[in-house]
Amino acid sequence: MKESDERAILVGLELRGRTGSLAAGTAGSFGYSSEESLEELAALAESAGAAVVENVIQSRPVPEAATLIGSGKVRELAQLTEASQAGVVIFDRDLSPTQQRNLERALSVKVVDRTQLILDIFARRARTREGQLQVELAQLSYLLPRLAGRGVEMSRLGGGIGTRGPGETQLETDRRRIARRLKKIRVALESVRGHRSVQRKQRQAIPLATAALVGYTNAGKSTLFNRLTGAGVLADDRLFATLDPTIRAAILPSRRRILLSDTVGFIRNLPTTLIDAFRATLEEVIEASLLIHVVDASSAHAVHQTSHVRKVLTEIGIANTPQVLVLNKADSLPAGGIDRETVHRRMADDLGAIVQARAVSISALTGAGIERLLEAIDETLPLDPVERVRFRLPAGEGAALHLLHEFGQVRAADYADGYCNVEADVPESIRRRLSRYLVES
Repeated sequence: MKESDERAILVGLELRGRTGSLAAGTAGSFGYSSEESLEELAALAESAGAAVVENVIQSRPVPEAATLIGSGKVRELAQLTEASQAGVVIFDRDLSPTQQRNLERALSVKVVDRTQLILDIFARRARTREGQLQVELAQLSYLLPRLAGRGVEMSRLGGGIGTRGPGETQLETDRRRIARRLKKIRVALESVRGHRSVQRKQRQAIPLATAALVGYTNAGKSTLFNRLTGAGVLADDRLFATLDPTIRAAILPSRRRILLSDTVGFIRNLPTTLIDAFRATLEEVIEASLLIHVVDASSAHAVHQTSHVRKVLTEIGIANTPQVLVLNKADSLPAGGIDRETVHRRMADDLGAIVQARAVSISALTGAGIERLLEAIDETLPLDPVERVRFRLPAGEGAALHLLHEFGQVRAADYADGYCNVEADVPESIRRRLSRYLVES
């Protein structure tokens, strides 16, 4: 733990029925035990610069309206906070404004819920102007309904968004300021969307297919992106290490070129404010011809994480886009690698349609299986399909022959009577471009 790290206590709530069994809606119903859910929260907290000093789990039949965990547990938590000198208490659930306010008064430290924690990580990671605007939009959308009753505590807002001063007049002033700022951000993001639309039309003028990397956060998307494109995108063993989208070209075995985009990872219970705010970025995913769904196959929760990603894809309307399922981190599995058939059977029970996607096991870190992945992308990509055709080119048409070598695979070539007869596997776009030289079969 670094001296600059903020000491944090994590708090989880486990709902149990009268018989002691897990109730619907608790962490276990999502495939995670309460302890495992807190492990993920700890990884989020560390990504936000906190040092976790204690974990607390409270079991209750129902959440307590005033404090979520009950007055007795709050007193125990206050003693633990003082003894551990923690500066923040992080809850593994979303808190209502009333619950957060009551907990802060009782604990005398900052209280943060899961959504606030994720928003804080996004704020730290946003580098581009677009990313920063999207994060601010999500933060203000989350903050607006939580203004009521904060009074002099409004000083916590900082950054000039709100000002100090109790009373309903100040509250209405803060609401108007935030509403104006939200409107301004949305206008700016619409401008970004317009620029993206122009860039997309320019790309579509040249028949380049687009593929988007999607997956649970920390599944290895950025490492794979760097492996496929040679880009220098940050690849770190932290949640949400990549936030701003990056687009690079990659070459497939058929010599087709595709545009590959690396985007933010998804996570269980991804805040709806983030999904709404990042729609401009997610357009790159929405417009993609192919989704490369990266799964951390070494994770005990690979099936559940994949299910959560599919849920988000369904929410943004692209669950039926063609996919290649990438079972990553084969180097982290026991000797023998990934038993793909076993993984398919596990996924078949929970994921249904996703098993229709072709699965490829790889290690983005070592490069194992990358050639098989490129072949799978080549075969699955619906745009600009490759076909084998014959051309009869005049001997002086060097530019056309160069085009075949650059964007296709020349299988045979011979010269006779001032012509070059070429048999090649080429994308449909190249076949159309050189259609005057086609030899009908």
